[in-house]
Amino acid sequence: MNNKNPIVAVIRGLDSLSEWTGRSIAWLTLLMVLVTFVVVVMRYILNIGNIQLQESVIYMHSFVFLLGAGYTLKHDGHVRVDIFYRPLSERGKAIINIVGTLFLLLPVSLFILWISWDYVMFSWHTMEGSQEAGGIDALYILKSSLLLMPVLMVLQGIAELLRNLLVLTGQAHLTEADAQEHPL
Repeated sequence: MNNKNPIVAVIRGLDSLSEWTGRSIAWLTLLMVLVTFVVVVMRYILNIGNIQLQESVIYMHSFVFLLGAGYTLKHDGHVRVDIFYRPLSERGKAIINIVGTLFLLLPVSLFILWISWDYVMFSWHTMEGSQEAGGIDALYILKSSLLLMPVLMVLQGIAELLRNLLVLTGQAHLTEADAQEHPL
């Protein structure tokens, strides 16, 4: 029944992307802990340094925060002034969310995408590597997350905008019913 509503289908698709990205990238936190442990053991017990392993922790840390931002938005984990937001009705919250998405989230994300584009493209053009001898020669991949983050934020922002528009039009039950029928 809900599959016929194109807005619900778009929300579901965008939510699924954010959910998949967030759950996938979360595994980097475990890997980051393990690699950090290996770096510490190598450095302080075996007296061996490894720049690539040390830089890999920086890469993973960046990926977790930048590529997990859309997932965090989906799960309402970003900073909010709850003393004003919490007591509002669902309609009031929807209005705040729509205004915040249209005037803060989308413009800032698009600005980050625009301002980062040349920086990242130059890095790809030069196949920029580490400034450290023996470091990871793929700095351009790390810098690409500066483009992926705002894209993921815009996509999840669109899902949130549509979800809140359904709340304002009295159709929030469509996404709730869809979530029960098709849990992510």
